Amino acid sequence: MRRKRYSREFKLDALRLLETSGKSVAEIERDLGLSTGLLYKWRERYQVVSDGSEELSLEESDEEALRAELRRVKHELEEVKQERDILKKAMAIFSQDQLRNSTSSKNTGRNSR
Repeated sequence: MRRKRYSREFKLDALRLLETSGKSVAEIERDLGLSTGLLYKWRERYQVVSDGSEELSLEESDEEALRAELRRVKHELEEVKQERDILKKAMAIFSQDQLRNSTSSKNTGRNSR
């Protein structure tokens, strides 16, 4: 079963209705044909913000913004770990090459005496 996606405008209107209508969450969800608990999730995830005029907008709640930042930082950390591991392997390869080159030059020096 496919989940229905709602626009930001619809979510804003539903949350505004929740704040101003005096109806319960269950009544509004029923009236709008929403799944049970969806308004609670939207209220937790978003905050209705006024820009000083009559215009209202929907933004991520502080908690949701922090979750998004945490996801971003974890992803970045994983990339940095992979880069570190690649550099460790490269250093090991170059160190072996350097060791072989210095050993072969010492052996060459002994043979010439």
